[in-house]
Amino acid sequence: KMVDPTLAEMGKNLNEAMKMLEDNQRKVEEENEKKYARKDIPGPLQGSGQDMVSILQLVQNLMHGEEEEETSQSYRLQNVGEQGHMALLGHSLAAYISVLDRERLRKLTTRILSDTTLWLCRLFRYENGSAYYHEDDREGLLKICRLVIHTRYEDYTLEGFNVLYTKQPVIYISSAARTGLGQALCNQLGLPLSCICRVPCNTMFGSQHQMDVALLDRLIKDDVEFGKLPLLLVANAGTPGAGHTDKLGRLKELCEQYKMWLHVEGVNLATLALGYVSSSVLAATKCDSMTLTLGSWLGLPAVPAVTLYRHEDPSLSLAAGLTSSQPVEKLRALPLWLSLQYLGHDGIVERIKHASQLSQRLLENLKNLDFIKTSVEDELSSPVVVFKFSNRDQTSHTAQASTIQHPIISNERHIYDTFNQWLGEQLAQLVPASGVDVVELEDEGTCVRFSPLMTSAVLGTEIQDIDQLVDCLKMKIPVLTSTLQLREEFEQEVRRTVGLLYIEDLAWPGLGVVRYNYHSDGKNDDKQEKELEKINTELLKKLNELESDLTFSLGPEFGGQKNCVYIGMVTEDLDVSELVETIAATGREIEENSRLLENMTEVVRKGIQEAQLQLQKANEERLLEEGLLRQIPVVGSVLNWFSPFQASPKGRTFNLTAGSLESTESMYVSKAQGTGNTPPPTPTSSLAKQRLPGQKAFKRSLRSSDGFSETSSISHCDDLDKLDQRPPNLSPGQEQGPLEVERAEEQEEVAQAKTDTEDIHSDKLPPDCTKGEDQASQR
Repeated sequence: KMVDPTLAEMGKNLNEAMKMLEDNQRKVEEENEKKYARKDIPGPLQGSGQDMVSILQLVQNLMHGEEEEETSQSYRLQNVGEQGHMALLGHSLAAYISVLDRERLRKLTTRILSDTTLWLCRLFRYENGSAYYHEDDREGLLKICRLVIHTRYEDYTLEGFNVLYTKQPVIYISSAARTGLGQALCNQLGLPLSCICRVPCNTMFGSQHQMDVALLDRLIKDDVEFGKLPLLLVANAGTPGAGHTDKLGRLKELCEQYKMWLHVEGVNLATLALGYVSSSVLAATKCDSMTLTLGSWLGLPAVPAVTLYRHEDPSLSLAAGLTSSQPVEKLRALPLWLSLQYLGHDGIVERIKHASQLSQRLLENLKNLDFIKTSVEDELSSPVVVFKFSNRDQTSHTAQASTIQHPIISNERHIYDTFNQWLGEQLAQLVPASGVDVVELEDEGTCVRFSPLMTSAVLGTEIQDIDQLVDCLKMKIPVLTSTLQLREEFEQEVRRTVGLLYIEDLAWPGLGVVRYNYHSDGKNDDKQEKELEKINTELLKKLNELESDLTFSLGPEFGGQKNCVYIGMVTEDLDVSELVETIAATGREIEENSRLLENMTEVVRKGIQEAQLQLQKANEERLLEEGLLRQIPVVGSVLNWFSPFQASPKGRTFNLTAGSLESTESMYVSKAQGTGNTPPPTPTSSLAKQRLPGQKAFKRSLRSSDGFSETSSISHCDDLDKLDQRPPNLSPGQEQGPLEVERAEEQEEVAQAKTDTEDIHSDKLPPDCTKGEDQASQR
């Protein structure tokens, strides 16, 4: 029975608040009534105050944001679960417990802290350990460094940095450790960066993500000879990138030899809770301290990280900040204390075991896929799976070292990195519950990482999600291989085509980048740049209007080339020659239309100027013919009444086809305008390939003819030429094929179009046009 009514009310309010915050199905009326237009701008505090429902509604709006933001990030807010509610309840209880009297608070915090520490030490096989609970996962290592400094420098409490000056401490960190760890330690400890020694990983033998123990031994000896003090070694049980574990057994022996402190961190420490643990990870139980991030492993929100350590002097632990005499500080363990009791020992082990099974399921499926290479430390019990797309062999270190020496191989690796970046992003979008991400490794390059211990509990990853991930990967592999194979052919075709320029962009995941070159006639750079942008923009628009499976774009938002057409991923049935010919022909068509319009504008402008000069000259001649008296207002009217002046109206008409000025005298006589020259036909692309019904653009024909090649469209064009050479008259016993029927229909349409064109040019202009020009000449 619940004795304390405050606790009962607290649990009830928490459940109601969580239901309200997790309700993503908001009504449109409520959005319109309670929409905060300026929610990101701080406003004044209301004097009358607000009720809890209004405040929670505000929190909900700030959490979920607009509707489009909900759809893209909604999966990140899922799977809080009952155990998550217990962790959140712990923060509320901590605030409530802190108001108890000092004696009750001391007893309660001591019980919570001792229970949680005992459970974690037994769960992760760390005997006789103490625990420090902290929000920042680096804070535990920081406190351990202070503890070791206090231990190794006896006068540090009295003399401070003067003791460190006489004998500089050295902290050793693996080169595979997380970025910025060493700098963060130096900043918080007040040490120079020279106190951090980065130990390289193996280069010849063993995993290339493990610390080189022999090299570490030489580094320690050199530091000792220079009068430095080896202080602490940070090892990894699961590197941040690939999830590999250092040789913890040998490192522990080395630390004992030089009286150094060994600290271990990493995701593989979670497997210590399982029944079967690899020997490399099991050696972590003998280290001096380790950091556990239970929040991500178990899917618990807002729970602290834990650093387990062994030390005999409680006063030094208090001086280093690992323990506190304030009971409120001990309440940090309360959310974790509640969550561990809710899950139980079996529930914790089951969650970690489920994550390991997910990684094994994915690893087994990846072994059966071609062009996929995996990088795991232990195929039997590796909780992190790293894989990448590659169709080249890199079996030796010499081949990897040549990547840096030869630019061609370096470019090839850059292309593979780009393709793997695209693959990881596609898999993360298609299967968001899988939690895959992209990671940059020093030797392997860009890879896709699956670390279920860090994501599965939060995202709720299941076995079917892994199967869906593998299915999506199977669909993407043919696209990657086809694009990679056709990329070189596309480059060669573009370089052979006049008017196109191939742009090498190794960071573009697609077939390639092309630009249509604008042939400038002595124009300045600004005008030429504008014309180039206009033509390539129109080219991109026309290419997107075609019925094809290709994606044409302007490239990435940042870092891409300007005035280019970026072509995305392709399939194996792409006809590269037809694609390049279409791009070139469409670009020429746009350029010719642009030049035609520009020339017509210039001709019209010059024609208007010439017409103005001729009309001015005609007015002067008319004044000379009429005489001076006819220009006087009253006298001219009387003179024109007695002796009218007969003058034919003279005007000018501009022939757009011929680009010349002509007199309108003949128009007033015959009431018709001359036909002039025939206008030039509009340039069109004649390189369009005739396709079968239902076949999209740039696709090779899938006919089963032996004479047809899958890598070129030449045989298809030869068949069309043969059809053109056949006689049009067929005997009654012959039948026309579908292509011959279409050819005959096209010839009839062309003949009909020619007849209509001749009729248009042979007809006279309509009377309305003649009247309009007559009135214009009189004006």
